[in-house]
Amino acid sequence: MSKGMYVPKESQPKQGGAAAKARDGEKGGKRKIVAQNKKARHDYAIVDTYEAGLVLTGTEVKSLREGRTSLTDGFVQIDRGEAWLHNAHIPEYHQGSWTNHSARRKRKLLLHREEIDKLESKAQETGHTIVPLALYFKDGRAKAEIALARGKKEYDKRQTLREQQDRRESDRAIAAAKRRQRGA
Repeated sequence: MSKGMYVPKESQPKQGGAAAKARDGEKGGKRKIVAQNKKARHDYAIVDTYEAGLVLTGTEVKSLREGRTSLTDGFVQIDRGEAWLHNAHIPEYHQGSWTNHSARRKRKLLLHREEIDKLESKAQETGHTIVPLALYFKDGRAKAEIALARGKKEYDKRQTLREQQDRRESDRAIAAAKRRQRGA
Protein backbone atom coordinates (compact mmCIF):
# COMPACT_ATOMS: atom_id res chain seq x y z
CA MET A 1 0.00 0.00 0.00
CA SER A 2 1.40 3.38 -0.93
CA LYS A 3 1.42 6.28 1.48
CA GLY A 4 -1.40 8.46 0.12
CA MET A 5 -3.70 5.64 -0.92
CA TYR A 6 -7.32 5.54 0.33
CA VAL A 7 -8.22 2.50 2.42
CA PRO A 8 -11.88 1.87 3.35
CA LYS A 9 -12.57 1.91 7.08
CA GLU A 10 -13.84 -1.69 7.09
CA SER A 11 -10.51 -3.00 5.84
CA GLN A 12 -8.38 -1.02 8.28
CA PRO A 13 -6.97 -3.05 11.16
CA LYS A 14 -8.89 -2.61 14.41
CA GLN A 15 -7.01 -1.35 17.40
CA GLY A 16 -8.29 -2.59 20.72
CA GLY A 17 -7.22 -2.28 24.29
CA ALA A 18 -7.27 0.47 26.88
CA ALA A 19 -4.86 2.69 24.96
CA ALA A 20 -7.16 2.82 21.93
CA LYS A 21 -10.22 3.47 24.11
CA ALA A 22 -8.49 6.26 26.00
CA ARG A 23 -7.28 7.74 22.74
CA ASP A 24 -10.81 7.64 21.32
CA GLY A 25 -12.23 9.14 24.53
CA GLU A 26 -14.52 6.18 25.23
CA LYS A 27 -13.16 4.90 28.54
CA GLY A 28 -10.44 5.74 31.03
CA GLY A 29 -11.75 9.26 30.78
CA LYS A 30 -11.37 12.35 32.86
CA ARG A 31 -12.18 12.68 36.52
CA LYS A 32 -14.41 15.57 37.52
CA ILE A 33 -13.60 15.96 41.20
CA VAL A 34 -16.58 16.91 43.36
CA ALA A 35 -15.03 16.82 46.85
CA GLN A 36 -11.66 16.10 48.43
CA ASN A 37 -10.74 15.22 51.98
CA LYS A 38 -7.54 17.22 52.53
CA LYS A 39 -7.74 16.67 56.27
CA ALA A 40 -7.34 12.92 55.77
CA ARG A 41 -3.99 13.39 54.01
CA HIS A 42 -2.87 15.57 56.94
CA ASP A 43 -4.09 13.26 59.72
CA TYR A 44 -3.20 9.90 58.15
CA ALA A 45 -0.31 8.26 56.36
CA ILE A 46 -1.83 6.73 53.23
CA VAL A 47 -0.87 3.06 52.81
CA ASP A 48 -2.95 2.05 49.78
CA THR A 49 -5.73 3.61 47.67
CA TYR A 50 -8.74 2.08 45.94
CA GLU A 51 -11.43 3.31 43.55
CA ALA A 52 -14.96 2.31 44.51
CA GLY A 53 -18.32 2.89 42.90
CA LEU A 54 -21.12 4.45 44.93
CA VAL A 55 -24.74 3.34 45.22
CA LEU A 56 -26.69 6.60 45.17
CA THR A 57 -30.26 7.80 44.73
CA GLY A 58 -31.22 10.23 41.97
CA THR A 59 -31.33 13.30 44.18
CA GLU A 60 -27.89 12.44 45.60
CA VAL A 61 -26.39 12.37 42.11
CA LYS A 62 -27.98 15.73 41.27
CA SER A 63 -26.71 17.21 44.52
CA LEU A 64 -23.22 15.81 43.85
CA ARG A 65 -23.20 17.43 40.42
CA GLU A 66 -23.81 20.78 42.14
CA GLY A 67 -20.58 20.12 44.08
CA ARG A 68 -21.61 21.00 47.63
CA THR A 69 -20.50 17.85 49.42
CA SER A 70 -18.10 17.28 52.31
CA LEU A 71 -15.98 14.27 53.28
CA THR A 72 -14.34 15.76 56.37
CA ASP A 73 -15.95 13.44 58.93
CA GLY A 74 -16.34 10.48 56.58
CA PHE A 75 -15.06 6.98 57.17
CA VAL A 76 -15.50 3.54 55.63
CA GLN A 77 -16.67 0.53 57.58
CA ILE A 78 -16.91 -3.06 56.41
CA ASP A 79 -20.04 -4.79 57.67
CA ARG A 80 -20.96 -8.37 56.75
CA GLY A 81 -18.75 -8.42 53.67
CA GLU A 82 -19.94 -5.05 52.33
CA ALA A 83 -18.15 -1.70 52.41
CA TRP A 84 -20.16 1.32 53.61
CA LEU A 85 -19.32 5.01 53.50
CA HIS A 86 -20.45 6.74 56.71
CA ASN A 87 -20.79 10.46 57.57
CA ALA A 88 -20.17 11.79 54.06
CA HIS A 89 -22.33 14.90 53.84
CA ILE A 90 -24.22 15.14 50.55
CA PRO A 91 -26.78 17.92 51.10
CA GLU A 92 -30.40 17.53 50.07
CA TYR A 93 -31.15 18.49 46.49
CA HIS A 94 -32.78 21.91 46.65
CA GLN A 95 -35.30 21.09 43.90
CA GLY A 96 -36.11 17.67 45.34
CA SER A 97 -39.49 16.78 46.71
CA TRP A 98 -40.56 13.93 48.99
CA THR A 99 -37.97 11.77 47.16
CA ASN A 100 -35.07 13.66 48.75
CA HIS A 101 -32.40 11.75 50.65
CA SER A 102 -31.04 12.31 54.15
CA ALA A 103 -27.75 14.19 54.08
CA ARG A 104 -25.61 11.86 56.21
CA ARG A 105 -27.00 8.41 55.46
CA LYS A 106 -24.61 5.51 54.96
CA ARG A 107 -23.89 4.66 51.34
CA LYS A 108 -22.79 1.35 49.90
CA LEU A 109 -19.42 1.17 48.14
CA LEU A 110 -18.93 -1.14 45.18
CA LEU A 111 -15.65 -3.06 45.37
CA HIS A 112 -14.42 -6.46 44.26
CA ARG A 113 -14.63 -9.24 46.85
CA GLU A 114 -10.82 -9.57 47.03
CA GLU A 115 -10.47 -5.84 47.69
CA ILE A 116 -13.07 -5.92 50.46
CA ASP A 117 -11.40 -8.93 52.11
CA LYS A 118 -7.98 -7.29 51.89
CA LEU A 119 -9.27 -4.00 53.31
CA GLU A 120 -11.09 -5.78 56.14
CA SER A 121 -8.03 -7.76 57.21
CA LYS A 122 -5.72 -4.72 57.04
CA ALA A 123 -8.20 -2.42 58.82
CA GLN A 124 -8.33 -4.78 61.81
CA GLU A 125 -4.62 -4.19 62.40
CA THR A 126 -3.84 -1.69 65.15
CA GLY A 127 -3.77 1.91 64.00
CA HIS A 128 -5.25 1.32 60.54
CA THR A 129 -8.50 2.73 59.21
CA ILE A 130 -10.23 3.28 55.88
CA VAL A 131 -10.95 6.89 54.91
CA PRO A 132 -12.47 8.53 51.83
CA LEU A 133 -10.08 10.80 49.95
CA ALA A 134 -12.24 12.10 47.11
CA LEU A 135 -15.61 11.90 45.39
CA TYR A 136 -15.63 12.36 41.64
CA PHE A 137 -17.39 11.51 38.41
CA LYS A 138 -15.60 9.26 35.94
CA ASP A 139 -17.34 8.53 32.63
CA GLY A 140 -20.60 9.80 34.14
CA ARG A 141 -20.48 7.46 37.14
CA ALA A 142 -19.98 8.55 40.74
CA LYS A 143 -16.80 7.12 42.25
CA ALA A 144 -15.07 7.39 45.61
CA GLU A 145 -11.34 7.18 46.15
CA ILE A 146 -10.80 5.45 49.47
CA ALA A 147 -7.56 4.72 51.25
CA LEU A 148 -6.23 2.31 53.80
CA ALA A 149 -4.49 4.67 56.19
CA ARG A 150 -2.47 4.65 59.39
CA GLY A 151 -2.97 7.45 61.91
CA LYS A 152 -0.14 9.96 62.28
CA LYS A 153 1.20 11.09 65.62
CA GLU A 154 1.31 14.82 66.38
CA TYR A 155 5.07 15.03 65.78
CA ASP A 156 4.62 13.30 62.39
CA LYS A 157 2.11 15.98 61.39
CA ARG A 158 4.52 18.75 62.42
CA GLN A 159 7.34 17.07 60.48
CA THR A 160 5.16 16.87 57.34
CA LEU A 161 4.23 20.55 57.64
CA ARG A 162 7.88 21.49 58.11
CA GLU A 163 8.88 19.51 54.98
CA GLN A 164 6.11 21.17 52.93
CA GLN A 165 7.20 24.61 54.09
CA ASP A 166 10.86 23.87 53.27
CA ARG A 167 9.87 22.60 49.82
CA ARG A 168 7.82 25.77 49.18
CA GLU A 169 10.70 28.03 50.26
CA SER A 170 13.18 26.22 48.03
CA ASP A 171 10.78 26.42 45.07
CA ARG A 172 10.41 30.16 45.65
CA ALA A 173 14.17 30.63 45.82
CA ILE A 174 14.67 28.69 42.58
CA ALA A 175 11.93 30.69 40.84
CA ALA A 176 13.47 33.98 42.03
CA ALA A 177 16.90 32.90 40.77
CA LYS A 178 15.44 32.02 37.36
CA ARG A 179 13.70 35.40 37.18
CA ARG A 180 17.00 37.17 37.95
CA GLN A 181 18.76 35.17 35.23
CA ARG A 182 16.14 36.12 32.64
CA GLY A 183 16.31 39.79 33.66
CA ALA A 184 20.09 40.00 33.44
